Order: sequence, then C-alpha cells, then structure tokens
Amino acid sequence: MARVLIVGAGPTGSLCAALLRRELPQRPLRIVLWDKARGAGGRMTTSRSPHNPRCTADLGAQYITLRPAYAQKHQSFYEDLLAHGVLKPLTAPVEGMVMEEGSHNFVTPQGISSIVKHYLTESGADVFYEHHVTQIYLRGGKWEVCKKTGSPEQFDIVVLTIPVPQILQLQGDIVNSKLDIGYCNPDQNAQVKSTFHYTGATLVTPVEVAQGEQWEEFDSALCG
Repeated sequence: MARVLIVGAGPTGSLCAALLRRELPQRPLRIVLWDKARGAGGRMTTSRSPHNPRCTADLGAQYITLRPAYAQKHQSFYEDLLAHGVLKPLTAPVEGMVMEEGSHNFVTPQGISSIVKHYLTESGADVFYEHHVTQIYLRGGKWEVCKKTGSPEQFDIVVLTIPVPQILQLQGDIVNSKLDIGYCNPDQNAQVKSTFHYTGATLVTPVEVAQGEQWEEFDSALCG
C-alpha cells in the first residue's frame, strides 16, 4: 500500500486528500496529513472560546463567494457542501460589498473550518497535528520526512500544500529541486512537480516518475 503524506491541513490539503480518495477509489492508499498547528483549518481557521465553545470567530475567510466564471466547474463542490449543511446561502446584506452579477455568497454555520473538516472526514486520512516538517530526504526510493519532534517517517509520495515561503525553508534533498517549484509539467522527469491548482509541490520518487503511469494517475486526480 502506497503511503501518501500531505503537509498542511488547510483547505488545499484537505481537498487534496478528499480528491485522491474520490478519484482513486480502487487504489490502495494510506493518506496521512501533517500540520504544524494544533488543529485543522490553515487559512480557514475557526477559533473557539475556552469558556464557551459556542462563541466562535473565523480567523480566515468569513464567507465564500461562488463567481460566475467558476460556477459550472465548481458546482458539484457547492452542492455537496450545501447538502451536508456545511454551507448556507448568505441572505443578509454586507455593507460596502460590490457583488459581481451572478455571484452568490455562502456562510458556514459551524465556522469556516467546517469546510476543511468535511473534506478531512471524506478522505479518511490519518491526521496529525503539531507535526512541523523541517527536512525531506530521498532514501532508498522513499521520501524520508523529518519533523521538529519525533522520529522521521518514510512515504512514497509527499504533497506540500503549505505556503511557498515555508516550502523554501525546508532542508534536505528538496533543496536541490526548488527550481522546479512553480509549474506543473508531467512530461518532465523532475523529482518535484507543482500545480497551479495547489499552492505547493508534489514529490514523487524517481522510480514512480520513470514508470509514468503511476504519476499520471496521481497527477490527474489532483489537476483534473
């Protein structure tokens, strides 16, 4: 069973995990997510009062806008979130907001991080918090990922969904591949592949790149 590590439990990492599970249902994958924070959300984080859990504040986005340019392509995502009660149409006016014709706004009754948690649940991934990645090495055809505390672990594929400045701080064999970050080119046999759909990079072993089909299947699940 291939082990896939997704670094970052925010909107990109959670959706990435859900899409892998959804698009590759027959492929045996163990999906693992690491995040350096104490909970899920990333830039869609909801903070709760320690004195009253019902008192919440969204620290990232406060509402979601469906724009006409993406309405058809993303419609299934919105329908899924609405059906599960994660999203609810925003009917109240927002002072000073200039709405593009055909746009629709949505709010999250359980907090903005509920979107991330929805996709994490769908993915069935093993999620670990307070796992701060510091170094990534290629050893024996596997990616060895080191964190600030605890022993390093090995994975077949690593997907980095953390902000690019944080990726550039990583040490190890990834340092020699940083020039490849910033584009997605499945035809090039690079160890680091990136996609504009996700704010990061996907690391695959040279063996997987050489085999071609495995990378193409994995890349198609993410890039569409």
